[in-house]
Amino acid sequence: MTEEKKYFYGPVPSRRLGLSYGVDIVPFKVCTLDCIYCQLGKATDLTVERREYGPIGPILSELKEILAKGLKTDFITIAGSGEPTLNSQLGELIDGIKKITDIPVAILTNGTLFYKEDVRADCAKADVVMPSLDAGDAETFRKVNRPHRDINIENLISGLSTFRDEFVGQIWLEVFFIEGLNTDSVQIAKIRNAIERIRPDKIQLNTAVRPTVEPNIMRLDNEMLQAIAVQLGPKCEVVADFSVTHYGKFPENKANDVLSMLKRRPCSLDDISSGLGIGRNEAIKYIRNLQNQGLIHAEHKDGIIFFKAN
Repeated sequence: MTEEKKYFYGPVPSRRLGLSYGVDIVPFKVCTLDCIYCQLGKATDLTVERREYGPIGPILSELKEILAKGLKTDFITIAGSGEPTLNSQLGELIDGIKKITDIPVAILTNGTLFYKEDVRADCAKADVVMPSLDAGDAETFRKVNRPHRDINIENLISGLSTFRDEFVGQIWLEVFFIEGLNTDSVQIAKIRNAIERIRPDKIQLNTAVRPTVEPNIMRLDNEMLQAIAVQLGPKCEVVADFSVTHYGKFPENKANDVLSMLKRRPCSLDDISSGLGIGRNEAIKYIRNLQNQGLIHAEHKDGIIFFKAN
């Protein structure tokens, strides 16, 4: 296989963004939270310290090379395998991306650092900011998100509320529900109060459809999510499973693209085939090859097989 991209990955089929081309700007599992539902495993470096993680020049050079090959994607998404707002060069990176392409920029963030003025200023350069809110009080926040000791639910909510006052783009707030932890009527009422303070453009409900770091995380069924959506208000929607049959041609060397996708999150066969614009049989060929090399393995979640990098 040819050399794997160092910073960018995808395209990744996203239930929220359509086809998303991701860029990874912090090391693996460097995060402010250690969420029990994370798809990537346990946090290895729990921190709130922003710092540089290397020059951004090589990231922008890689993007130029990818664009020259005819990249087709709905968003360039700053996300990856850690919390992107921990990179102190985030704003500079967004400025650089916007100088070389008109593709909209989204930031996938847990929202915990928006109480910091510099984080808000950096994120305000994006087109769409997608923070998370999985709890309405401190106790549930600790149980579900397991934050760094300097992070609390109030500075998360107040930080996002202040960001709403300053940001002219779109805020799409994700709320991740886990059966038995944040689904009772009291908790939902508290989450709604927090949402009213944050004033997002969309509220998108999610649940554990993929393998999670902690076992026995119970997903909600669609009926229950729809019922919660009604309680949370008219801007609320249940994020549907991604289902697109074709996205057109993408650059050569699909095996590397498959492996790159699976290093970021578990994907089903349909995720892989739709995300890379290839048939299911072709995707199976790459999956088997990667399995034979010991690079990926399969996991079952609610009757669906997901593939994940070793």
